[in-house]
Amino acid sequence: MNDLPPDVSRLRVLETWLQITLARVREQIAIAEQHAAQQERVIPPPPPDWVVQLSVGGEGQPIAVHVGGCRSAGRRTRPISRAQAMRAVTDGVEPCVLCRPDTELGIL
Repeated sequence: MNDLPPDVSRLRVLETWLQITLARVREQIAIAEQHAAQQERVIPPPPPDWVVQLSVGGEGQPIAVHVGGCRSAGRRTRPISRAQAMRAVTDGVEPCVLCRPDTELGIL
């Protein structure tokens, strides 16, 4: 059982249609690959200048102040302003011993 036409002229028409369809599929693949490459190149936003590390628990009390981007801050952080960072350090929240936000803030 053959599902293709027996004559050359109709086979050539099918061949042309398949070539056009293949070209369209390849064009769509190129567009999809370009879109995927652009998605990979998305640059993450810069870290905030200052973060406060929060304790585990319902209210999440501040336990340390860090310079933004400090790797020891962990995941439970919240961005804060320079004024809030200064206030937290002067109010007794521990400054990180690695990134030294107190030095960056001018508090010694």
